[in-house]
Amino acid sequence: MNILSLNKVSKSFENYKANKEISFDVSAGSIFGILGPNGAGKTTMIRIITNIIGADSGSVLFNGEPLQSKHQEQIGYMPEERGLYKKMAVGEHLIYLARLKNLSSKEAKSRIDYWVQRFEIETWWNKKIEELSKGMQQKVQFIATILHNPKLLILDEPFSGLDPLNSQIIQEEIFELQKKGTTILFSTHRMEQVEEICEEIVLINKGQNILQGKVHDIKQRFKENIFRLDYYGELNETVLENIQVVEKNHDHFIFKLHENETSNEVLSKLIQHHISIHAFREILPSLNQIFITQVSKTDN
Repeated sequence: MNILSLNKVSKSFENYKANKEISFDVSAGSIFGILGPNGAGKTTMIRIITNIIGADSGSVLFNGEPLQSKHQEQIGYMPEERGLYKKMAVGEHLIYLARLKNLSSKEAKSRIDYWVQRFEIETWWNKKIEELSKGMQQKVQFIATILHNPKLLILDEPFSGLDPLNSQIIQEEIFELQKKGTTILFSTHRMEQVEEICEEIVLINKGQNILQGKVHDIKQRFKENIFRLDYYGELNETVLENIQVVEKNHDHFIFKLHENETSNEVLSKLIQHHISIHAFREILPSLNQIFITQVSKTDN
């Protein structure tokens, strides 16, 4: 079942088309990546999903229903530009934001206590937001976003300003939320995090989605039949004749298959020459490579 469906969603600002008939579905319980260069239209699309602005045309469905203001209570949104009030104390601020999501003071305090203990930040309760580092503010913003247990959680650059340790903590919490049934929309420029976290993605450029699908399927679609083979011992150059070598080292080499050639044929040839093979694997393109290639095509 899809928790979110966009069908030909468009939005313009005067003569500028921010979104042009964007369509995609987000499966309930998935971690879904929204990718695109700066100015691609991601923020406009997220604002439409969160009901901050309306689309000019097209439709947005939430749990099969047309998106309405009532659905906002089931959505959590952490924007890239943080929205914390710097003069407020952490505890006071979290209670205030929880009350805006219709939590009672008692329930808000109970949930906040759970999360500040989980993040080991109990001592921050009376600290003002402006006294915290960017990374510390990031933790507070994350807690504020999830206090009302949203069904759909939208995270825009959630690791910005975090050191590796705290990035790992937030990442683990994202997976825990998914296990509990939360669907997560994840927007970032860091492709390595997308590969670690997301199951499906949509790539947007110039206001349109130019690529979408499961991460594994997309990498398979753009593979170039390049393999790496690790070996022991000496490798006679004559053995590599008719093999399209891309890179060679003392203990491994990378090659690309010729058209209509199979990896088994190359392996058989090496085995016949008594090459001691240590490891063999296909090298799939990274999402970063695919991102650059596809965006460049639409920019030209």
